[in-house]
Amino acid sequence: MRTRGFTLIELLVTVAIVGLLATLALPMTELAVQRSKEQEMRIALREIRTGIDAYKKAWDEGRIQKGLDDSGYPKSLDILADGVEDFKNPKRVKMYFLRRIPRDPLVRDTRSPAADTWGKRSYKSPPDDPQEGDDVYDVYSMSKGVGLNGVPYREW
Repeated sequence: MRTRGFTLIELLVTVAIVGLLATLALPMTELAVQRSKEQEMRIALREIRTGIDAYKKAWDEGRIQKGLDDSGYPKSLDILADGVEDFKNPKRVKMYFLRRIPRDPLVRDTRSPAADTWGKRSYKSPPDDPQEGDDVYDVYSMSKGVGLNGVPYREW
């Protein structure tokens, strides 16, 4: 039986081949998306951690007003983007450590502020059990997933 120039068997074989190719392409696409999100997360973590380190360096240099119990780390991530006054500058101009706070690309909730997408570890918190506190010493992803390298995202 011929249908518009193709036999029914040829049509079924073509549909089967297209279906097989689609099932092979889907995992490859998912892998590419995951790899891309992981790269975004590496960049975001590096950017935030560089901002935290720059803030601490400015604090050590006396450019940020010191309190008695301050650790030298920012009280929140927002401070890095909002800026703080430079106490060594007579005009008290603001110093900025980030242009904006990047979002954790693994968090799907786009309604929450970017700073809330990250887990925060305070200076007094142990590395194996990060807890929030009076400052932000480090950040980590709150995603429960595991990276392509086998390391949980939370430990990056």
